[in-house]
Amino acid sequence: MPNSMLNLICKYLASFLAVVVILTFHEFAHAFVAVKCGDDTPKFYGRLSLNPLKHFDVAGLIMFTLVGFGWAKPVPINPGNFNHYRRDSIFVSIAGVCMNLILAFLFCPLYFLALRYIPAVDINGLQLLVKWLTQLLFVYNLSFFVFNLLPFFPLDGFRVVEACTKGTNKVYEFLRNYGQYILMGLILESFLCQYVSVLAPFDILGYFMSFAVSIVGAPITAFWSFIFGLF
Repeated sequence: MPNSMLNLICKYLASFLAVVVILTFHEFAHAFVAVKCGDDTPKFYGRLSLNPLKHFDVAGLIMFTLVGFGWAKPVPINPGNFNHYRRDSIFVSIAGVCMNLILAFLFCPLYFLALRYIPAVDINGLQLLVKWLTQLLFVYNLSFFVFNLLPFFPLDGFRVVEACTKGTNKVYEFLRNYGQYILMGLILESFLCQYVSVLAPFDILGYFMSFAVSIVGAPITAFWSFIFGLF
């Protein structure tokens, strides 16, 4: 099999596997914190689980695998059951992205180890898969952290706005009514820009994500670079 074809297959397989891990832990974190805050709704709907099949949205999974932006089925919650409405609503909203940041921190050293010990040439399929998988587990977790903090419905960033405002201002109303359309437009535009080379300079979401991910990831890579430099 030509090296380019093997690389492409390994990249997409690694992308799929990384997405499975990331989405599962992200949604589990929402469910876990909601239950801890007094709402058993996620448990009732079977979402307090690390079974990936409980959380997948097919379209979101495909988009995430192909483009790096995607979504899972939202965890059903009833904020009326929370012990403290506003505080617990914020905790549940940010639980998923906090999990992604933790996972990015934990997977970063695995990526560094793969870079150090897997050769750059004469690489077999398994080594190539591991190299891609460790890289994407780190990068995708950072991407999911940043992406989900965008204040567009139905992302976690919007839920934080909702918890803080209780839907009482025009900014909230605008984001609630039009956020999903803005979000889908940005994702579609980014998808086209990635696969139509002439449009590449106009990838708005891609530019933002690359910048934000590099900022968020900088202290993590700096920390692990320091640790690895000690050995």
